[in-house]
Amino acid sequence: MDKPYLKLFPNEEGYFGKFGGAFLPPQLIEQFKKIEQAYLTIGNSHNFIMELRDIRKHYQGRPTPVYYAKRLSEYVGGARIYLKREDLNHTGAHKLNHCMGEALLAKYLGKKKLIAETGAGQHGVALATAAAYFGLECEIHMGEVDIKKEHPNVTRMKILGAKVVPVGFGGKTLKEAVDSAFDAYLKDPDNSIYAIGSVVGPHPFPKMVRDFQSVVGFEARDQFLEMTGNLPDNLVACVGGGSNAMGLFSAFIDDPCEMYGVEPAGTGAKLGEHAASLTYGSEGVLHGFNSIMLKNEDGSPAAVHSIASGLDYPSVGPEHAHLNSIHRTKVATANDKETIQAFYDLSHYEGIIPALESAHAVAFAMKLAKEKPYESILVNLSGRGDKDIDFVVENYPPENY
Repeated sequence: MDKPYLKLFPNEEGYFGKFGGAFLPPQLIEQFKKIEQAYLTIGNSHNFIMELRDIRKHYQGRPTPVYYAKRLSEYVGGARIYLKREDLNHTGAHKLNHCMGEALLAKYLGKKKLIAETGAGQHGVALATAAAYFGLECEIHMGEVDIKKEHPNVTRMKILGAKVVPVGFGGKTLKEAVDSAFDAYLKDPDNSIYAIGSVVGPHPFPKMVRDFQSVVGFEARDQFLEMTGNLPDNLVACVGGGSNAMGLFSAFIDDPCEMYGVEPAGTGAKLGEHAASLTYGSEGVLHGFNSIMLKNEDGSPAAVHSIASGLDYPSVGPEHAHLNSIHRTKVATANDKETIQAFYDLSHYEGIIPALESAHAVAFAMKLAKEKPYESILVNLSGRGDKDIDFVVENYPPENY
């Protein structure tokens, strides 16, 4: 019998086909090997699994529900749209699913400090929450542009006890935050762990984060079957690095469902106007892994733009690159204008204010619903929009929508 996909990928070197791997400076090779060994041993132990399950149930509030968005579906006039409500997960997004797992692993490894980057701030808030839960130090690197844009999450991180490090070089957004966090980790890898915030980075992080996030997909699969008696015809999730999308997709890869990863089309097709790596990019190595990335003519990472701070990254998780290359997933896009409209439409018709990242997925699902009027669409509503409301109201006033 053939092994299921999740048992086959990645391989022992951390590759999903030709994508992935670990391109590391010499001083980190041993550290990442220790993390991998710990994950493969401790992470599969009875005590670790039971503690993580207890945290998910009694602290995070899992399982999160699947919800039929009846009024939105009727408004669109097409397919039935369902939402996996990760916005109801503690801290307001899917990020805590892997942060609690990474922090628990750090505890077992005897680490004292968690270091990470954040764009929209959801990963930063989730990691600060995990650090508070386990009694660990926490340092979050965040671009100055995103600090201004996502001020509520910066405040939350500080209240939770994290040190927020402003990053003021380059584009002052997510890519530079990753650079800064890696530099900080290099200074003390023995006592700290770099808790990567998506299915990106050197092996084993794309696998680890996928595995921790797969709870989203496996919950949703069981819930959807119970609700409807069938599997969803279509799965939709936004993709920057791609953790929420891999969380949803992972449980359905061997099923006959169409899977759409929605990239940010921003304001145009030129470099610097979008962050749609799979749509416009080519193969390249960034931040220790080989994937598809947006590059300048000299091969350096290109400037990117998205209205959603959590999506403005010039590459994508290697597993997404692989699944797209074998035509298991389809790449879709939503631009800034469509995203804002979806943000307001979901708020008006369902009383749910989505994160701008998630609103990209909702925007595409609304388009897809018109194309497939007799099918079902399951959207990963990966986060709530509390963090975005000041930015949206200031720049896109509600009276215009």
